[in-house]
Formats: sequence, C-alpha cells, structure tokens
Amino acid sequence: MNKAKRIGVLGGTFDPVHNAHLAMARAARDHARLDAVLFVVAARPPHKDTGPCASPEDRFNMVEAAVADEPQLRASPLELDRGGVSYTCDTLDELGRQAPAAKLFLVVGFDSLIDLPNWRNFQHVVASAGLLVAPRPGQYNHVPKELEGRYTVLPCPKFDVSSTDIRNRIRAGQSIEDLVPPAVVQYIREKGIYQ
Repeated sequence: MNKAKRIGVLGGTFDPVHNAHLAMARAARDHARLDAVLFVVAARPPHKDTGPCASPEDRFNMVEAAVADEPQLRASPLELDRGGVSYTCDTLDELGRQAPAAKLFLVVGFDSLIDLPNWRNFQHVVASAGLLVAPRPGQYNHVPKELEGRYTVLPCPKFDVSSTDIRNRIRAGQSIEDLVPPAVVQYIREKGIYQ
C-alpha cells in the first residue's frame, strides 16, 4: 500500500486508559482526518518518578479492550517492545522508519504542550509531527513562544479526570463506570488491578 497515511500518535502510561484519552483520539481522528490513532503504551515515562501501578501487559490489554470496537484506534506496543525510558522523539523516529510516507500527528493535552520544550529533543519532535492539542481544565495562557502557531486545538470537551483519580476511586471502593470504557472496568475487576 503506497498511499500516504495520516497517523495520530497518542502516548501515555494509560494506567488505566480512560474516557478522556478516547475522546482526544476520536477528536484528533475526526478533526485531522486521520487514518489511524495509535495509543502508544509507555514502558517507562521519563516525567514520572514512580513506575506504573499496573503491569505493562495489563496496561496494553486495557488499551486493546478500550479500542476493540473502533478499528481506526489501535493499541501500539512499540515502546513496550523497545523497553527502557520511553522518549517521544525515539517513538516518532521508529514510526517514521516503519511508515516513511506517513504524515505523523502527535496528540497531547494542553498541559503537555506547555511542557513540550522540556522534552528530550523537543525541536525534533515538533519537526517530526504535527501537534494536535486537546483542551484541559484550567488556564493555560503561557504557550511557549517557540510553539506559537505550530499546533491545532482540537474541538473536544475539557475532561477533568486522570488515571490517578481513577486508581484512588478504585482503592476507595467508588464507581469508575462513568470514567472508563465498560471493557476496561470489566478487565480491572477480573484482574483485581489497583485494589
């Protein structure tokens, strides 16, 4: 297949994947007319002091379960297979080698956009992929000067939910059914994750 593809890259620990992640991916797919959005499950994110709570296998399986009914959304084990610290610049390079004709788009939240200049080889990241940015609750008025005019804000709702909140709710015995896809709720219950 020689036709150039438009591929979105949504990276994260996904510990667990939740509805805001899916909303971002769908908004990116629809707004930028993407052929696919890859949920790239991080092996070890560089910006977190502690490791993920769930195993790499469980985090990947939860993403697969979450996107099972949406063929344009796909779980990617690229960073898990590579191992070590997961740097976006390395992931974009690998995807570029795998699909040299593809146009890549990095899908991030506004909070990540603000932090982007602190990422490894951030200029290379910006040169390698278009930036699709999901709004987040709160005020983000200070976009770094070097990123002004280099990103597109996605039309999607501002979700005030995080994987940390979901893990805390599970530990407290509270419902998470309005925050994660049903298949992920079922997986968490069956495996007893985050108890």
